[in-house]
Amino acid sequence: MDYSRAGLWYFIDMYRVAVVDDERNIRNLISIALQEEGFDAAEYPDGEAAWADFRQDMPDVIVLDIMMPRMNGLELCRRVKNLAPATPVIFLSSRDDEFDRVLGLESGADDYVCKPFSMMELMARIRAAVRRFSISAGVQGCESSYEIDFGPLKMCSAELLCIWNGSPVRLSVTEHRILGSLAGLPGTVKTREQLMSAAFPDDSYINERAADSHIKRIRKKIKEVDPSAEVFEAVYGLGYRLRIGE
Repeated sequence: MDYSRAGLWYFIDMYRVAVVDDERNIRNLISIALQEEGFDAAEYPDGEAAWADFRQDMPDVIVLDIMMPRMNGLELCRRVKNLAPATPVIFLSSRDDEFDRVLGLESGADDYVCKPFSMMELMARIRAAVRRFSISAGVQGCESSYEIDFGPLKMCSAELLCIWNGSPVRLSVTEHRILGSLAGLPGTVKTREQLMSAAFPDDSYINERAADSHIKRIRKKIKEVDPSAEVFEAVYGLGYRLRIGE
């Protein structure tokens, strides 16, 4: 199985990905795909078993189901983010569980993939998480050009890099797409549907309400590097627009 690894991923085998899901078949399939991509994969059947290991040795990326016995994914995510905030967490969520997806984002998850999911899509999200992890660990430059360079904001979609006032902002791939959609047309109001379509261009089941949670998380991450930043304006009944330069 070929997931079209990019040339930049010669270092990918240094990264360990934990797969936490109570469904053995799902764990096995994801682990096989990860190993074929060159990752070191570790499987856990529930949150409690995972947490026992994570306290001693935190993985580089965590793929996490929400509904599990003993300790659910939301609680495990909170514990992970309290202990190691930079560790990327990707939730696996049923498409119909909108409430759980919103709670997952609010608990600190970096991204989510809906079940049933495309393995190619999940591998792409994991590679993006590894790239962001590398950037937050000190890789500051962008070998490609910044296609968005406006005021304090610089964005490079090729490397999923976001810079605000010279400081890297660790956005998920979903958040990067939403911010890029707004930054591409500063001052233009984008509806929630437009933002979520930008975030998930191949998904015909758009959850507009999730846009608010994503905007909230982007705002929080930018304020962590610049507490005075005022990034978005909510336009009642329409959506959001970027406030940079106003």
